Amino acid sequence: TIEPPVIHCCLPLTRPFSFVQRGTMGRRARAGLALAAAACLTVPLARAGEDTHSYKVGERVNLWVNKVGPYHNPQETYEYFKLPYCKPELGVKLTKKPMSIGEQLEGHDLTNSGYEIHFGQDVPATKLCSQTVDRETALVFGAAVDVHYWYQMYLDDLPIWGMVGEKYQGDGKADKDTDKFIFTHRRLSISFNGPQVIEVNLTSENLQPLKPGVKLDFSYSVKWVPTTKPFKTRFERYLDYNFFEHQIHWFSIFNSFMMVIFLCGLVSLILLRTLRNDYARYTREEDDLEGLDRVGEDSGWKQVHGDVFRKPEHLPLFAALVGTGWQLIVIVVSAVLFAILGEFHGEVYEERGELVTTFIVAYALSSAVAGYASGSYYKQFFSTLDEKNSAWQLVMMVTVLLLPTVTGVVVGCLNSIAWYYDTSNFMHVGAVIKIFAIWLFVSFPLVVAGTLVGRHLGGKNDFPCRVNTIPRPIPPGPWYTRALVVIPLTGVLPFGSIFIEMYFIFTSFWNYKFYYVYGFMMLVYLILMIVSVCTTIVAVYFILNAENYYWQWISFLASGSTAVYVFLYSVYYFHFKTKMSGFLQSCFYFGYMGLFCFGFFILCGTMGLAGSSAFVKRIYRNIKSD
Repeated sequence: TIEPPVIHCCLPLTRPFSFVQRGTMGRRARAGLALAAAACLTVPLARAGEDTHSYKVGERVNLWVNKVGPYHNPQETYEYFKLPYCKPELGVKLTKKPMSIGEQLEGHDLTNSGYEIHFGQDVPATKLCSQTVDRETALVFGAAVDVHYWYQMYLDDLPIWGMVGEKYQGDGKADKDTDKFIFTHRRLSISFNGPQVIEVNLTSENLQPLKPGVKLDFSYSVKWVPTTKPFKTRFERYLDYNFFEHQIHWFSIFNSFMMVIFLCGLVSLILLRTLRNDYARYTREEDDLEGLDRVGEDSGWKQVHGDVFRKPEHLPLFAALVGTGWQLIVIVVSAVLFAILGEFHGEVYEERGELVTTFIVAYALSSAVAGYASGSYYKQFFSTLDEKNSAWQLVMMVTVLLLPTVTGVVVGCLNSIAWYYDTSNFMHVGAVIKIFAIWLFVSFPLVVAGTLVGRHLGGKNDFPCRVNTIPRPIPPGPWYTRALVVIPLTGVLPFGSIFIEMYFIFTSFWNYKFYYVYGFMMLVYLILMIVSVCTTIVAVYFILNAENYYWQWISFLASGSTAVYVFLYSVYYFHFKTKMSGFLQSCFYFGYMGLFCFGFFILCGTMGLAGSSAFVKRIYRNIKSD
């Protein structure tokens, strides 16, 4: 019999977040105060020893098993003991670890492995348990080996990965009955510095054939190795510096920055020069005593001064989209800044579920922004007398329900699929109740309060031109001024400024890498804002020159069209950059990407509308009209 080779499974293969607390439990206390309203629902109870990351010699160190699944399908993960492993027989109770809401949403399911590990004490090869392989067990393990099943474990919040087994691919056959083998021995090498665990390596050994009748003896051993590496840098080995700090990443940032300079210069050169000529021509026309009958004979945008500030169609929905967009802008800025400041409170990639929890808390607390933005935007189209007939209550309800409803429908469908397949991504009733409670008792009241404040203190009508009673007919314009042409073309340049960063973000989320370059992300986010505003201003100028005064919806859709290109890129990424397969993984991939692009559409649309609104008010403030 040919002896299959030993496989060393100690390199990072996935992207769970492990928690590193620097010093004492003060960090939890400070984070709880900062996250105030939702902390009691999102943060689990502290556990002594593991949370302090400080051990005495001989103190028990828990090894937690997390999940298993096919390597090429990141979202298709199952509870570790869904595979027919025998349960350890060392007398250690297989208890589950309490999970925060962020950990639950990421699909973590930590169970005590049953291993006897004590700090600083080596363990020779020790038998865990034995089992005789029957036909069903051989089929289950064989299918797992076929699709490269991996498992994940945690020791002192440091992630460990290993493969379930491997297929023999040498010349001839290692066993006459099967080519599938399972690892039965796990050798742990744990580095420590003083009372703290610094590094954990796992080596999988002793391959045994998977066929009925074979007796499998599972065992483990532990070797403690002193090291001089400091505790604060122990997670750096999981970060792929060569990938995220590759020259192409820096080049893409430089390229996007040059695009910003070019666009800003282009807008300044074309629009400001054109507008100066328009103003000069308008002044000459007034000097000829032709009055307003000749205003804008050659400049269509001045012809619609009496309609350009007419309220957009479906105003309650539009105001709710604007409010939600400003909320998303605040959420992204808050989450990215929180991640950038990780040096002071702990890196977000080091704690399981911390970034997800941050987004939940940021969403809840920024609901006041959504209410204020939607309420004030809606109010500006009504005078004090007209407001009695307004539907501001409808605006408030659409604002509070828009994003949660879409998210709830998508996540609910995915959760049903996860329940059917019995995966670890299934969201249990407890997590659903917590999220609903955050929405009901934090988000909902803040939207109501924000709407009332926006309705009474914001939304002042500062339009520089009156709105005519009778709408002006819109003449047919050149093909390049039509909405169906302007809208998709506007999104091309913003997408071009971010698509390289999209590749790194997608790879981090879908291909087992820890994303840590949040400074890059913030810079790209600012570039996206500037490019979106510049391109939308150009689009609105073309639309107004064609005497089309429905610029609000067009500017929103034009800037938001960037999200369509992002979704198309995600389709390309799925087919050409990953090896994902199966109904479950496909549903999760396109469900999450569709939800991401929906939010991205609203965010970009709001940025474009804000820039174009400032532009339109500015150009019409400089003309005289009744």
